[in-house]
Formats: sequence, C-alpha cells, structure tokens
Amino acid sequence: MTKSKTTTKLAFFAGATALAALAPRAQAQSSDALIDKLVDKGILTANEAKDLRDEADKNFNTAFQAKTGMPDWVTGYKINGDVRGRFEQFSGDNAALTDRARLRYRVRFGVAVNMLDNVEAGLRLSSADSKGVGSQASAGNSVSGNSTMQDNFTKKGIYVDAAYGKWTPINAAGWMLSTTVGKMDNPFVFTPMVFDPDITPEGAALQGNYIINDVHSLAFNGGAFVLDEEQYSTHDPFMYGGQFLWNAKWNDRWSSSLGLGALAIVSPEQLISKTDNSGAVPYINQGNTRINLAPYLGAPAYNFTPVIADASVTYTLTSFPLYNGAFPLKLAGEAMNNPGAPKNNNGYWVGVTFGKSGTRKTWDLSYRYEYLEADAWYDQMVDDDNGAFYQNAAPGGGSANTYYGSTNVKGHLVKFTYSITDSLSISTTCFINDLINQNLYGKPAGAVVTEPNNSAMHFMADLMWKF
Repeated sequence: MTKSKTTTKLAFFAGATALAALAPRAQAQSSDALIDKLVDKGILTANEAKDLRDEADKNFNTAFQAKTGMPDWVTGYKINGDVRGRFEQFSGDNAALTDRARLRYRVRFGVAVNMLDNVEAGLRLSSADSKGVGSQASAGNSVSGNSTMQDNFTKKGIYVDAAYGKWTPINAAGWMLSTTVGKMDNPFVFTPMVFDPDITPEGAALQGNYIINDVHSLAFNGGAFVLDEEQYSTHDPFMYGGQFLWNAKWNDRWSSSLGLGALAIVSPEQLISKTDNSGAVPYINQGNTRINLAPYLGAPAYNFTPVIADASVTYTLTSFPLYNGAFPLKLAGEAMNNPGAPKNNNGYWVGVTFGKSGTRKTWDLSYRYEYLEADAWYDQMVDDDNGAFYQNAAPGGGSANTYYGSTNVKGHLVKFTYSITDSLSISTTCFINDLINQNLYGKPAGAVVTEPNNSAMHFMADLMWKF
C-alpha cells in the first residue's frame, strides 16, 4: 500500500471518528469496534489503527471541550440513573394491623465528571418522601428513595442523594487506592442486614485493592462518617469502620469471597429519635433498646461496636434452561456480634441465589433466612423493608399499630428478578417475619412493652428501567 493511500485512508477514518466524537462517548466506543473490525479484515494495520485511535481521542477531547465549554482537564462524563415503579402490600394476623397496599415510584439521575490525574466529581438526585414533620420535614428519608402516590397529585420532593469528590492516586501494577469525600455511595459491601441499600453516608472514605495474581485479590474499605452535628455539645455522633475482603476465582467454575469488618458509633446517646422529629435525628426504623429517661429519652441504650464476617462460594454452570449464558449458583452468609451491648447483640443470615440478572434474558431467584437481635446494630441503618408489626409505641419514640423496618426480627426473604432487556427488569420480593423478643425494649428505667401477634408479610412488585 502506498504512502499516499495510507494517508488518505487514515484521514477518511479520522474524519469519521471525529464526527462520532461529537456525540456521547458510547458512539466513540462504536468507532473503536469499527477500527477493530477493519484490522481483523486486513484493511488497517495495527500501527494504522493505533494512529487512528490517537487521532480519535484527540478529536474527541477537542470536540468535548468545544461543545461543553469545560476546561481542558475535563476528560469525559457519564450520565446514569433509573426509574422504578412499585406495588407494595402489608398484611398480618393481628387484627390491629390494617392490610394495606400502596403504589410508589423512585427516580434517580446522576452525572460523574472525569478529570486528568484520576480525579472525579459526581452529583446524583433522587426522589423521596419526607422523613417526618417538624423541624426536619423538608429532608428526605435516609433509607428510601420512594415517593408514595397520594395527596391529590401533590408535587414530590427531589433531594441530593450523592455529592462527592474522588481521587485515585494509585491505579497501576495491580494496585488501586482511592479516597472519596462528601455524600457518597456506601463504600462498605455489607448486606442489608447491616446497611439499607439506599443509604448514602456523609464523610470520607478510603478504598484499596491489590490483585495478587490471576486467582487471588485483596480489598480494603474504610470510612469515617458524620451522623449528626450537635449545636450545644462537643460530643457529635460519628460512625467509623473498616473492612477487609479476600476474593478468589479458583477456575472457570469455582469462586469464593471472605470478608471481615468492624464498625463503631461514637456518642450514641446523642442519637435521640422521635417520630415527630423533635429529637436530634429521625426515627424511621425500630428495634433497639432505648433510654426512657431525660435528657436522652429515645436514644439507644447501648454502644454499637459490631464485628461482622461474611463468606460466599459460587459455582458456575456453563448453561441452564431458560437462562442466557453461564449460570451461577451462590451460597452465602453473614454474621455479626456487638460487644457494646450486654445481650440481644447477635445477628446472622444464610441464603442461596440461583442465577444473576442484569442483562437480557437473565434472572435470579434467591432465598435468605435472617435472625437479627435487638441491639446487634443501630436500627436506623438496617433495611427498612425487612421488619415486623408493632402494636405498641416504643418508649421515647415510635407509633402504635405500625409496620417498621427493624432489628429484633427473624424471618424469611424470597426474591425473583427477570431482566426483560438490558435496561428493563421486573422483580418480586416477599418478607415474612416475626419479632424475636416480645419484651421489645428490655427494662430501661423499668419500662416493659410486650408485643402480641407481631408476625407480618411485606410484599413488593417492581418494574425497573435503568440507563
């Protein structure tokens, strides 16, 4: 091939790629696929393909800066989000529990901007119902992004779900180290027994990863987060934590994971909770033993310093009926002990998952049994969908005749999800639970509350669009 023909060909494809660069990054990725195909067919050499990609990257950055007006240190952006519609039902045997159904939706929209030197900044907005009344009525629910369809078509609230800056100073030779500051996705990979999936903590996190070889890798997650700011006290409640993970892919069939972590809450007596939000923090979940005397009425009675261990083993079949692709079978569990409480301080779950949804014509079916005692962990952090019926009001907080997400709960979870397309999925979830201890709150200052017939079923059907 002559030099002039090569130059002409490169100019032609560079021009085409430059046009693609004027669109979002997804079209630039399509140009990469086209270049690869031309190399496979012998139309381009490897060196020509490299020159073309270099030119395409240069043209993309130039076009991106011209279209957005962003400075030259901004290298790209990513827009993402999802919309979920939900049917939800509560039922139980207690006549005081009114069987009820409600329709809800959740919408999230986010953007992450990438910059030179492995720097990222992000913002995500989410719908949510207000967490209560009084001085905190304008703030969104910390453990749910759902908005309930009600109140004569009233406009619903949109809240800041995440707002963060991230820097990854090390990302080479198998090592990765990053730090994040702000309101962020949870850096810990504990399950909903420990953290509700919708929680986005506020503070600072440090995450690291090391790939030892093709089989083994290690990961570390750490963080320090603010729970509340006290105007008249220097004892602000904070949460600290660290987690180590060992992941192994033994071969194409077998993989495993083993994790160990610890959390701690400083000054839990400042976490005074009431349903009317006249206390320091909102009261959304329930279950902890709480103080029944002023000045800390409604605050947790014990410290929280839990140690948490988890493990999983996955075996992957090459195929399975009515499933698109390799089919994983996963057995997993998690256990927790809180030495900060003298009793009712343990929790665990065990479960199995068949398949993995997320791409077109894939699905998963999972079962889990959970046993979470009252003071194993701070009740405001756990999954708000997993709870039981409370006929009585809690000392210092809580409402009577209400279903609460909860510690002090035991029961079953069954969930099925099917991905109709890569972006659209449907799922059903069912919790069937009872309270562990009928004397809910121990005996702080002589308070005794006994719960009769507290079993309940919580069923949800979701339709999810993601982009």
